[in-house]
Amino acid sequence: MLRIRAFKAIRPRKDLVENVVELPYDVMNTEEAREMAQGRPYSFLRITRPEIEFSSEDDLDSEKINEKAKENLQRYLREGVFVEDAEANIYLYRQRMGTHVQTGIVACAHIDDYLQGRIKRHEFTRKDKEEDRKRHVDAVNAHTGPVFLAYPDDISLQVLMDRDCTQQPLYEFVTHDGIVHTVWVAKEPLLYVRAFENVQTAYIADGHHRAASAVKLGDERRRRDGAKEDAAYLHFMAVLFPASSLQILPYNRVVEDSQNRSSDEILAAFAKLGKVEKTSLKAPVAPANYSIYMDKQWYLLTLDPESIDKDDPLTSLDAALLQERVLGPIFGIVDPRSDKRIDFVGGIRGTEELERRVDSGEMRVAISMYPTTMEQIMAVSDVGEVMPPKSTWFEPKLRSGLFVHRLD
Repeated sequence: MLRIRAFKAIRPRKDLVENVVELPYDVMNTEEAREMAQGRPYSFLRITRPEIEFSSEDDLDSEKINEKAKENLQRYLREGVFVEDAEANIYLYRQRMGTHVQTGIVACAHIDDYLQGRIKRHEFTRKDKEEDRKRHVDAVNAHTGPVFLAYPDDISLQVLMDRDCTQQPLYEFVTHDGIVHTVWVAKEPLLYVRAFENVQTAYIADGHHRAASAVKLGDERRRRDGAKEDAAYLHFMAVLFPASSLQILPYNRVVEDSQNRSSDEILAAFAKLGKVEKTSLKAPVAPANYSIYMDKQWYLLTLDPESIDKDDPLTSLDAALLQERVLGPIFGIVDPRSDKRIDFVGGIRGTEELERRVDSGEMRVAISMYPTTMEQIMAVSDVGEVMPPKSTWFEPKLRSGLFVHRLD
């Protein structure tokens, strides 16, 4: 069973919500964050990326930066930009991106469900990033961004959501990227809590470092303070979506060729792996297929299906097959996390970005991928494995600043 609970959200005043909410802190660098927050005094990036409040020449340490985040949250509350709900609630959060619609349940999950493997991950986390986010949460004494979770579809939860989404919304607004965001307050939070008792597992879709840092801080505070099962810090803020409702875009690759081979030589290397043919398809329509771009021409590489172990959820992934058969043997890229000869392009940027990176001469070859499925993510997570780096790109992204969860 999964343990969720309602919480007293700190959230923006209704008339200011569009001036507050932002993309997650980890999808941008400092300069991008500074530019996005320019002219927006209540941008939530002033809390999640507080370094933008300082000059790039300032001598900063993490303590000073996180203290600024705490000051800004307190200022937003003092000035009435944020309000704190008097009652603990569960919320419904819907995002509409074109024709795609996904609706999730905003609640707090228990850190022990993560520690005991009921909330499963599919990515490695970096200890330095975990520690950085843990210090931020500890200083602010609040979770400032939710973890994006998926759960196997459950009819009883869907009935509750459908009912509650017919109410007058708490918020409804459109962000600059055209995504419509709608939030409702659940009528009977306890019904959601009881319904999740029948859900055995949830999967981290996005926010692995947010989850890991929240769990680490909560466990540290528990050891320091003694066992307090109702303590707020033993729970972290999450948005839980039925798995079938989520949209995963491809995470494409662009690579350099350090051997300076001709196109014919590169194509000959690909041809040893399967069928290669010219194509007008800029994105493959099936797994184990890759659309490859170089010299202003697209090619389709189709791997021999008999050569793929479909019973192995990890090695049968397109990203794993690409690494094992293409990136390593053909381009010499052994560690894609650190090799400068490869870069990753989120599917939201389209195949035009792949063409641009190659046509400019910056990269030699672009590889357009078939998107990973939610079923593959769950299968890999269920056997305790992690996926190759940059295997998934969930879209739309959750907005930060809609909800804050205080830890005391």
